[in-house]
Amino acid sequence: MFTAHGPSLKELAVQALSSTQRGYDLLAPKFDLTPFRTPDQVLDSVAKALRPLGPFSAGLDICCGTGAGVGMLRDLCTDRVTGVDFSAGMLATARATVPAGGPPAVSWVRADARALPFDGDFDLAVSFGAFGHFLPEERPLLFAQAHAALRPGGRFAFPVLAPPGPETWLYWALLGFDVAMRVRNAVWRPRFIMYYRTFPLSGVRADLERAGFSVELRPLADLGQLPGGAPRARLVVARRD
Repeated sequence: MFTAHGPSLKELAVQALSSTQRGYDLLAPKFDLTPFRTPDQVLDSVAKALRPLGPFSAGLDICCGTGAGVGMLRDLCTDRVTGVDFSAGMLATARATVPAGGPPAVSWVRADARALPFDGDFDLAVSFGAFGHFLPEERPLLFAQAHAALRPGGRFAFPVLAPPGPETWLYWALLGFDVAMRVRNAVWRPRFIMYYRTFPLSGVRADLERAGFSVELRPLADLGQLPGGAPRARLVVARRD
């Protein structure tokens, strides 16, 4: 939830009327005080699911933001961990908040996830909460870049939540947000790309497979179950063949 120490409504409005990159530069100093930061419970559950797939030498957090995922990777990787993001503000906050000591060594790279400067450098890549910033037609390029950054046999992993049904208030809240963002981007420049309903698992899995990954889903049991018994969240584990 938002707190008294987090961004004000005015600050959030200025962010929302900026470009995606500029918006996150502005939000960065208070980002960890918002609900947008990936909860520790999610990070811990993902780490628990990934640990048996290791050991991992080098890890990459794609769209690392203020570095929450980098902190998780430090517990999984033995050699080095890299966080990459296109926002200079988010990277500055990450450098200030994530301890620099190693091993593993920690480094930060400013780059667009659609043009990563890596070639077979990592055996594990993760991403948390960033995919709403990419339009569906950008997914093939995004996944191709993740594939290229991995060594053969490397894994690209990220959590996905079960979509809420139309009988829930969350379904309508997310739909309303996406509609509002589409209207905003139709009438205002620069665009701010952030949508909640553009990342369906079926389409994502197909795009990963076309990018050269083999894909498996692992339940994140620590995050609970739906009323029918299905997991509330799954971990997508895409292996570079």
